[in-house]
Amino acid sequence: MNKLYKTLLFNNEVSLSVLDTRELVQAAINIHRLDDKSAELLGGMLTACAYMAGCLKSERGAVSLTVKSGDNSATVSVSGDINGHIRGYIDGGERGLKGGTLTVIKEDGLFRPFIGTSELKSDSVSENLMQYFHMSEQVETAVAIGVKVKDGKCIAAGGVVMQLLPGTSEESMDSAENAMQHFVNAAEVVEKYGAEGILKNYFGLSGEERGIYILFPEYKCNCSRKKIEGVIMPLGYSELLKIIDEEGGVKVHCHYCNTDYSFSKDEIEELFKD
Repeated sequence: MNKLYKTLLFNNEVSLSVLDTRELVQAAINIHRLDDKSAELLGGMLTACAYMAGCLKSERGAVSLTVKSGDNSATVSVSGDINGHIRGYIDGGERGLKGGTLTVIKEDGLFRPFIGTSELKSDSVSENLMQYFHMSEQVETAVAIGVKVKDGKCIAAGGVVMQLLPGTSEESMDSAENAMQHFVNAAEVVEKYGAEGILKNYFGLSGEERGIYILFPEYKCNCSRKKIEGVIMPLGYSELLKIIDEEGGVKVHCHYCNTDYSFSKDEIEELFKD
């Protein structure tokens, strides 16, 4: 089961998040039929999204992360909400990323969304996420996310994220930095211990202790036929009939869950009968 543990460390001056997202990544592999390289890249982004979704406060909160490589050879898009529903897709990426940008959009459901963009430092999701937090949110964040996929099977996925809270002391900064040294190869540590084991072996904590919050992210798309109907209806009755005459039907593809929605002439007429 996917898990995200959240707590405070070092005199409550540093937030700690520990994730195990193996089943989340495996679901993406199965849905999109990914090669191993693309699966590891998308899996890292899904794990990052699970962490950021777990930090949302508003009951209508949502977050999306989009990576576009500098040579337009790859696009990765993931999104999640406060309910821990995470989804994503990748187009290209078989040979990694060649520069580019990471764009993050956070919505609280009430005000104008926050949009932050940073340049990609490398193929590493961890490095790129740290760069984003430093440049766009001005929050010092240590990220160790790792994904290991072999022959279409996710062996391990997850990681550790530490974020300094305002007014963090030098002592707590040093403690956080020293702790993060254990997760240079995050995939191996997650594979060996899992999220619960990381808490116990590296931080002396139990997942059942007071002050530790547990979230259960899952791969779940929020599309439905009803929502797709709402997407196509603004095109208008005449335009939709024109599409049917030219293409034999109205077809909409959801990239996140790899689902096709088709509408016949009778179904379009039914939508507009009132």
